[in-house]
Amino acid sequence: MPLFYPFTRSTRALAGAIAMGTLGTIASMPAHAQASYPSRPITIVVPFSAGGGVDAVARLLGDRMRAVLKQSVVVENKGGASGMLGAAAVSKAAPDGYTLLMGSAGETAINPLIYKQMQYTPDKDLAPISLVTRVPNVLLASPTLPVKNVEELVTYAKAYPGVTYGTSGVGNPQHLNGELLASLAGVKLSHVPYKGASAQLVDVASGNVNLTFVSMAGALPFIKGGRVKPLAVTSANRASFAPDIPAIAEYAPLSAYTLENWFGLFAPAGTPADIQAKLNTTVNQVLRDPEVIRLLQEQGGEATPMTQDAFRDFIKTQTAQYARIVKSANITAE
Repeated sequence: MPLFYPFTRSTRALAGAIAMGTLGTIASMPAHAQASYPSRPITIVVPFSAGGGVDAVARLLGDRMRAVLKQSVVVENKGGASGMLGAAAVSKAAPDGYTLLMGSAGETAINPLIYKQMQYTPDKDLAPISLVTRVPNVLLASPTLPVKNVEELVTYAKAYPGVTYGTSGVGNPQHLNGELLASLAGVKLSHVPYKGASAQLVDVASGNVNLTFVSMAGALPFIKGGRVKPLAVTSANRASFAPDIPAIAEYAPLSAYTLENWFGLFAPAGTPADIQAKLNTTVNQVLRDPEVIRLLQEQGGEATPMTQDAFRDFIKTQTAQYARIVKSANITAE
């Protein structure tokens, strides 16, 4: 019996085909599968200026991701156009996992409802990686407003239509907080948009504006100084970082009230699924760290790890709620 088979023309052709197929498969393998991700620094784009809530959360997350991934994570601020410049830049970046977005509810869910033209479509151009934190706003009253809680506020607003409330812009979660309150309570509130939280807080403290909705991080110095009166938080239940402040929903006629801002991590659409999964796992690992939970609470946020599917469903649910409020109040930004 021969110890080998003759290498005929047909077997040479078959071997060649197999070799070509193998080489073709190797050549077609995505680059990320041939190298360990991440192999170079990751950039998290913050679509707002440095020093704000989104920026602080991005820097905290980036620092802890660096430790898990053993790779540098750089935060880049690219503000403008209500967060849309930075979000558009990420949507057009290479889908390789090295350019990410720390997005908030505004530029990823609300803005498409109120702007007629945008340079990106969030649900098509951005891939949700993970929710990072929910950020309830705090309803604050001026010291000159004769109310101590939400029930007294509703009674006062019914007697004196046109109570004013300041927010940091048209169509953001703070604005929607006020519209939802007015709708559920059956009162008329007058919206006063500002360009930032600092100015609106000063005006509420001085009595130029009656109310404001703002994050706890921004409100805390004014609350501690007794310059404003905290009436309630906008989450469905009391926030862990402010257990002494009731939720608006605790007032029975407004039991359906809940509306929060939130921050989440996104990648450009088309980013390979295995990279998205690794990022999701990394973020969730970071968010289960007790120290990270504590630091987020200090900034007025609740750590909220989620799977990618759960985050997608969360965005859909939140967007549907925002859409109802925007339509009811006829909110437009242009």
